[in-house]
Amino acid sequence: MQDIRDLTSVLRSNTPIVVIETYEEHRAIELLKKVSSVLYQPLFSWSITQGLTRVDRAMGVQKFNCEPADILGQIKSTDQQGIYVLCDFHPFVENAPKNVRLLKEIALEYESLKHTLVLVSHAFEIPPEIKRYCAHFRLSLPNGAQLQNLIYEQVDKVRAEGVMLDVDDSAVLKLAENLKGLTFDDARRLAHKAIVDDGAITHSDIDMVNKGKFELLDMEGILQFEYDTSDFSQVAGLHNLKQWLKHRTPSTCTQNLEDQPKGILLLGVQGSGKSLAAKAVAGMWQRPLLRLDMSALYNKYIGETEKNLRHALELADLMSPCVLWIDEIEKGLGGGSSDDGVSTRILGTILTWMAERKSQVFMVATANDISALPPELMRKGRMDEIFFVDLPDDEIRKAIFLIHAKRRGLDLSKFNLAELSNASQGFSGAEIEQAIISAIYTARASELTLDQGLLIDELMKTRPLSVVMREKLDALRKWASGRTVNAHK
Repeated sequence: MQDIRDLTSVLRSNTPIVVIETYEEHRAIELLKKVSSVLYQPLFSWSITQGLTRVDRAMGVQKFNCEPADILGQIKSTDQQGIYVLCDFHPFVENAPKNVRLLKEIALEYESLKHTLVLVSHAFEIPPEIKRYCAHFRLSLPNGAQLQNLIYEQVDKVRAEGVMLDVDDSAVLKLAENLKGLTFDDARRLAHKAIVDDGAITHSDIDMVNKGKFELLDMEGILQFEYDTSDFSQVAGLHNLKQWLKHRTPSTCTQNLEDQPKGILLLGVQGSGKSLAAKAVAGMWQRPLLRLDMSALYNKYIGETEKNLRHALELADLMSPCVLWIDEIEKGLGGGSSDDGVSTRILGTILTWMAERKSQVFMVATANDISALPPELMRKGRMDEIFFVDLPDDEIRKAIFLIHAKRRGLDLSKFNLAELSNASQGFSGAEIEQAIISAIYTARASELTLDQGLLIDELMKTRPLSVVMREKLDALRKWASGRTVNAHK
């Protein structure tokens, strides 16, 4: 009903041209039928294949003239007042000055002709000559309640075909939440696919729906969909971070969007588990994880880099609720004056989005070099908290060895975790994993079984970053002390 009221208001505002960008052409036409009956105006629809048809009556009158310039000339010359819908007209205004001029003349003569043109396309670049005579209208997207009803409608449809279905009502609620941002048609198709793929609606369907949603929104390139979102059982340590996130689980948080958690900054040395923690946030909250590649933003043309970033953030908003992971954020903000102010403009775009966004996008930014980050990004209110991810202590290193040994099916009876932990003092989680992998290769090459001795030898060969970059790590710890929350304890 809101769409009918809003579109009726637009058409009553004496705007000659209304642009509707949508993939739901059928829904747009049906909406215009209802609006035309409210306004007591005839409704015509044109396409290059069907010509002009009156569609507000049961029996439409077909006019066989299909050429774009001819149909515009015909609309301009007719005395028949009405609403004229031109479907997929966008190719016929590109490098087509005659068609643009005809559109402008129809708009200029609106007071006498009372012809309203509605341009319905998936996308429409309005020529500057007619921009002042145009209004945009956007079809509303389904809300949570509508999406739940849509899912249950698909359940009933499949059951009517004699198929027995298992339906988890809690999974339906989660599924509806993750379908937000899609059109009715796209949400209906994904919900139907989730049902028929396994004959049920369970929480296991959520990942499939998120992948499908990502593909529909066409985010490939700057934004990447992370398919492997580990849960926190695969992350050793980070006890403070886990507790913080547990208290802010979306299902337990306030429904007031202004009070929803906004994001965190994970600061620490390379390989300390920041990236794994970002993935684990999404896994813990059962939300899709999008990774923003800062290096892919940059374009040699002026203004294109900022445009790329705005587009990426808009797409993240559409994917809401989700987790947006900006990895090594300092690499996109540390250019300073040497990049003609691009990094400054990128920072401004990010800060504006962080301050004004209304969507449920939780941002996880990771950084290795605190000196390259601007202070504006780190103040309270921008980020909910800054966590320092230090190197793992003795107990956490034991847990890391245990996780990787189990993941690779190693015989735990052959290893002394306390001795391994002691031998790997100063190692990051990534360095421990790499030492295990190297030891496995060494054992295979020597036709031996991996044991404690081989693994200790591999650890002894490794020079961890805590040794190679001791001064930098000490400086980072000194800065983090008192300024950040220790993610481990």
